[in-house]
Parts: sequence; C-alpha cells; structure tokens
Amino acid sequence: QVQLVESGGGLAQPGGSLRLSCAASGFTFSDYAMSWARQAPGKGIEWVSGIFSDGSHTAYADSVKGRFTISRDNAKNTVTLQMNSLKPEDTALYYCTKGVGDITVYEHDFWGQGTQVTVSS
Repeated sequence: QVQLVESGGGLAQPGGSLRLSCAASGFTFSDYAMSWARQAPGKGIEWVSGIFSDGSHTAYADSVKGRFTISRDNAKNTVTLQMNSLKPEDTALYYCTKGVGDITVYEHDFWGQGTQVTVSS
C-alpha cells in the first residue's frame, strides 16, 4: 500500500532553516506529482508546494515563495522541502502528499502522518 513518511521537523529560530524529507513507497513514485501541505494551529489545511513527476516544474504558495524549495529524487523515492528564513507563522504540521496524476499538485489522494515544525525564539 501507499506509504509516505515525513521526517526532519523540529524547533527552529526565526530566520533559521529546516529540511524536511518524505520517503515514499507502494506506488511508482516517478509517475506522480508530489506536494507538501501544512496545518497551523487553529487553521485549515494550506497547500505549500508541489513538483511534477519528472521534477521539471515546481510551484509554491505565495506565503513561502522565495524561502522554500521543493525537490525530488526519483531514484530514491524521496521528496524534500528545504525551508529557509523561517517565520513564526510557518509553525505547523507539515504533510507530504501524493498527487493524483503526473502534474497534479493540488489534488491529492494520499497523505503522510506529518512532521511538526515549530518556529519560535
């Protein structure tokens, strides 16, 4: 079955960096777009970033553009979110998600359990 396992969350100071990783299994990873989404305390789900199946295109929410970078390694079945210049409002539970198609970054059919990111001084 499809499994998505996030790692790399933790506590960071404002202006700091964290690198999140997602290990995928149970499907042909290179056939599907992947995304990251997050849920902050008291807020709804926010889509953060997505990447096409072959890595040819990436997209970002305005709230993270210029600070976060998504990448993937299809040989290792992993997708990564490099987060720089972190802000307190980035505090959230971050989820790795599987797209329903090769370029579908906004519609997801599987989610990981999430990894907590806390940005505080």
